[in-house]
Amino acid sequence: MPESGVPNRVKLARVACRLTQAELADRVGVTRQTIGLIEGGGYNPSLDLCLRIARVTARTLDELFWPDGEE
Repeated sequence: MPESGVPNRVKLARVACRLTQAELADRVGVTRQTIGLIEGGGYNPSLDLCLRIARVTARTLDELFWPDGEE
């Protein structure tokens, strides 16, 4: 589990979309380092950034960030 305690599947979604960290970062308006930190759980993105990542990867917020088995 990432450092933040909240699992995220950003890397899985990014790879499925065949995007590099730099390409995803470009599309959502952040740096490649920010994407790396999000994927590693070292950075808690804002809701706005989560929504931009979800749009680019065609995933829902639940698919990207919701802990498994919790509703």
